[in-house]
Amino acid sequence: LCVPAVPVLFKQGLENTGVEEGKSLSLRCELTKADATVVWKKGEATLQASAKYEMKQKGTVAELVIHNAEPEDA
Repeated sequence: LCVPAVPVLFKQGLENTGVEEGKSLSLRCELTKADATVVWKKGEATLQASAKYEMKQKGTVAELVIHNAEPEDA
């Protein structure tokens, strides 16, 4: 028996958020499937974990924390 994979969808997408320059900003989205692979991008560039970008995922919630936010992070 072959069962097709159920696609992962967003239950709750990202919302526009403002933050003061130099502060940290947290962006969250909720998925329909726990522990699905999430790739964070800015334009075409894939973001990598660093001192600037922190990626977290617990169950169906994926989070990107941007430290020391700058206008270029928009």
